[in-house]
Amino acid sequence: MNVRTEVRPIDDLRSYIAAVEAHGQLHRVTTEVDWKFELCHVSKVNEEQKGPALLYENVKGYRIPVFTSAFTTPQRLAIALEQDPSLSMSNLSRKWMELTTKKMVKPAYVDNPAVMENVLTGDKVDINMFPSPWFYPDDGGRFFVTAGFLVTKDPDTGWTNLGTYRAQVLGKDILGSQIIKGKHGDMHMKKYQERGELMPAAYVVGCDPVLFLASSTLVSSQTDEYDIAGSLRGRPVPVFKSELTGLTPPANAEIIAEGFIDPNELMDEGPFGEYTGYSSGNKGKDYPKPVLRIKRIMHRDDPVMWATTVGKPINDIHMIQSLNRTATLWYDLETMRVPGIQSVYIPPEACGRFWVVVSVKQMYPGHSNHVGNAVIASTTGHYGVKGVITVDHDIAADDWDRVWWALATRFDPKRSAQIIDRGRSTPLDPGLPIEAREITSRILLDACTPFEWKNKPSEIFMDRTVLEKVSRRWNEYGFKGASPVADMIPRLTRPEVKKAATK
Repeated sequence: MNVRTEVRPIDDLRSYIAAVEAHGQLHRVTTEVDWKFELCHVSKVNEEQKGPALLYENVKGYRIPVFTSAFTTPQRLAIALEQDPSLSMSNLSRKWMELTTKKMVKPAYVDNPAVMENVLTGDKVDINMFPSPWFYPDDGGRFFVTAGFLVTKDPDTGWTNLGTYRAQVLGKDILGSQIIKGKHGDMHMKKYQERGELMPAAYVVGCDPVLFLASSTLVSSQTDEYDIAGSLRGRPVPVFKSELTGLTPPANAEIIAEGFIDPNELMDEGPFGEYTGYSSGNKGKDYPKPVLRIKRIMHRDDPVMWATTVGKPINDIHMIQSLNRTATLWYDLETMRVPGIQSVYIPPEACGRFWVVVSVKQMYPGHSNHVGNAVIASTTGHYGVKGVITVDHDIAADDWDRVWWALATRFDPKRSAQIIDRGRSTPLDPGLPIEAREITSRILLDACTPFEWKNKPSEIFMDRTVLEKVSRRWNEYGFKGASPVADMIPRLTRPEVKKAATK
């Protein structure tokens, strides 16, 4: 496969791969690699070293390449969003929040979508024509969708949902669908079940990366992920109207498996090594899943398969969830009018879901506790979050050295810890017994110096003038390269007090 190397606006997987390569962050694997275990294992070892994105150009038994490790560094997430690659995860999430608080951008319908360059129906439908990887030895088989999403539509309102639900290959025209209870896809499916109708559905693999980012984001019901992706891009997402299902899939997708789901037809699916680092979907221990009966496959000429290793942190899924959940939580807190929020972070090390850190500039007694409670009451934070750490404004939410320092010096277990007995959980949480994963307890850790204290501890600060001198003389001390001192001054010196203007 010849991927273009010039940088142009990103509107599909190919242009993203080209952009990644132009930034020197792509490695092409030309030797033959087996889709069973080997491909995943190479990718995982690469990801453990914070390595580049990988394009497997010689997958055993196939002529179709497989792309992995797309988002395992903040730089590549920034490239996907057409933002400055030097931005930290927290600052990149701020950009997301700022863009999505503006007007949403609706998708645009196009004729002759690229994904319909090849249309297969009837006996020609065979999902095994694509190199779906078998990831881990304990998995139940091959998974067509790990880096992709399912398109469904509300039969009453027309609201389109893009949901990241894994899809196991159960037959040449059958995909198992991990549509977790309570998710928007499940809400749609229940409506079709009540009507006694089949649910139109389409699995998408290979797309503009913002669609994958949006599809795995927690957003309010009746909100189309296409609108979010459009606001992130600043331009409409190209879609087309399917004459088979009435759905609006993305026009520039690499592969689409389209058909119908019977809400009453369930099959065993899994196990699968999930983003928690544990398997889920154990046959005989977990509920059976709905299945997509594929009626047609559409794909571009020379399609590219996209996959993610999932498994233990940190990989694509953890980075995606860290980015989009941090962004949507920041958005939630902004729209809830919670004052004083300085930064927000849901770390990928915590699977991009279970723990939250928020930095706040306190303005009144109980303000930091207000923030903690607001997090678990928000659209993003009410689902799956088990712990919230609040820190003062002098600490960035993603500065782990200072967060640990705050927990050591500004936190008192009796005063600062609050247990919430009941909250909504995810059925994928291995910290809970498999038969009781609907409800979780939560803890709020307030690592802020109480606002109302009259006598606050005296912090140690360095002299700003001397630090500036050290910065100027950095190379004289025998150190090579640019001085790191300038970036440290705000952390190491006493905050400057702005003088009131005089008339």
